[in-house]
Amino acid sequence: MTGTGDEDFITAVKPLVDAMGGEMVPPDEAGADDVVLSWRGAGVVAVRLPQLADSLDHILAALERGKGMPLADLDRRAKQEIVRSLEARGAFAVRHGVETVASALGVSRFTVYNYLNREKDS
Repeated sequence: MTGTGDEDFITAVKPLVDAMGGEMVPPDEAGADDVVLSWRGAGVVAVRLPQLADSLDHILAALERGKGMPLADLDRRAKQEIVRSLEARGAFAVRHGVETVASALGVSRFTVYNYLNREKDS
């Protein structure tokens, strides 16, 4: 984005930015909430972070791609593992997180809460 030979750095961070649902913009277009990444003392690229709710949707879509099927088609054990993983990532701190996850998994909110409580009882 700077045109100064920093393409290798940008190429290296792109998978991380994509995985978190961010967007890369030129550093001179960075807003107050963007994170400017520097390399060799100069701003190379700015990362525009997604809103938390968008991040959850992005994470769910990535999980679905990784599983190769809709999350709702997974068995109960796989769904429980996903809920544990999402809890570790803070997914349920997001407003309507439980509802969003329940919808993606094809289960009720009550079921998601049961999965969460089962983990805490272990």
